[in-house]
Amino acid sequence: MLWTRPLTMLRLLTLLLLCELVRTGFFVSALPVGGPALGLGTAVIGVLTSAHYLADALSKGPAGLLTERWGLGRVLLLGTVLGLLAVAGTRVLPHPAWGVLVGAAWGMTYAALWPGVMSASQALSRPGRTARALAVSNLVVAPAILLGALGVGPLMKAQPQLGWTLLLGAQGVAALLALSLLPLRLPRHSLAVGSVWRGWSRVAALLPAAFVQTLAPGLLVTVLYPLLGTLDLGLSQLLGPGALALSTFALSLWGAGRLADREHPRRALLPGLLLLAATFGLAAMPDVQRHLWFLALLLGTGYGAFLTGWNGLVAITLPEGHRAAAWGTVMAVEALGYAVGPVLGGAAWQGAGQTGVFGLGALGFLAALAYDLLRRERQVAQPT
Repeated sequence: MLWTRPLTMLRLLTLLLLCELVRTGFFVSALPVGGPALGLGTAVIGVLTSAHYLADALSKGPAGLLTERWGLGRVLLLGTVLGLLAVAGTRVLPHPAWGVLVGAAWGMTYAALWPGVMSASQALSRPGRTARALAVSNLVVAPAILLGALGVGPLMKAQPQLGWTLLLGAQGVAALLALSLLPLRLPRHSLAVGSVWRGWSRVAALLPAAFVQTLAPGLLVTVLYPLLGTLDLGLSQLLGPGALALSTFALSLWGAGRLADREHPRRALLPGLLLLAATFGLAAMPDVQRHLWFLALLLGTGYGAFLTGWNGLVAITLPEGHRAAAWGTVMAVEALGYAVGPVLGGAAWQGAGQTGVFGLGALGFLAALAYDLLRRERQVAQPT
């Protein structure tokens, strides 16, 4: 077991799953599919969605600080109730102004969820298993996001009422789970002013790498289907390589996680960044179809090592007295990198096609690798 309080973490991770299912299903599927029937046009839906995600991204640091002061359980309950109000209100009273206001408020409180769960996972992880605990916490939500994006849409098309009922029911269960976690507070440590400043300066040193490494996958967001069309690849042709990537990812996640926990997170992070740079570099080649299986092997191994290494590095860097706020700050910068990625990816695609997109991604991972190596050398060179 990865945590000292597994039932608490199980409730937190289940809450995270339900909230991501509802949010993804609502903004990605329910609004685009069912919004026109409610009198909401495409432009209005875009504004509603942007208001929510922008509020979420900008509030992650302050929301993390709020959880430390007010208690994680209270903030989670407020966020789930506002989510329930947003979904129900859109269904019953689909007004643009209402939607923007409640959606933004939902985003501001939702911002506490991810930093809170990651901080709790770090605080409750068993000694020597922190990197793996954080990696699992990061990844467990993937099925819920896929279900929200790919499952809710067809359900909304076939039976809209059932789709809305699913979203409202899942958000209601999330609110009940949050209510059960109401007394939960994250451990706090009183630190001297100097140690707090040093801790936050180390967090600031992480931010450039946090931005670059999420920018690289963000390059693919808007060009994935045009890319598949250019390469004459169907989704069915990716099933085998995808299964290989998932298998190697799981093996790498556990093996690299043990290495990160027992020695140092950089032992997993740096090879992971190098393998991801090699993956993007290989994908930039014109005849990439011939290398799909090798590409999948590199991707799974590299991403597993990178994810455990990065989470482990963040965990040992954050100041103990302000972990939730620091997690929120790092995640806000990661979200910014992922938001900028589609813009650069679209421009690279228009200018140089497949080679431009993947070449830029490879440079991004290499830049993150070089930055971390340089930062490490400076730390070693500093007098003690």
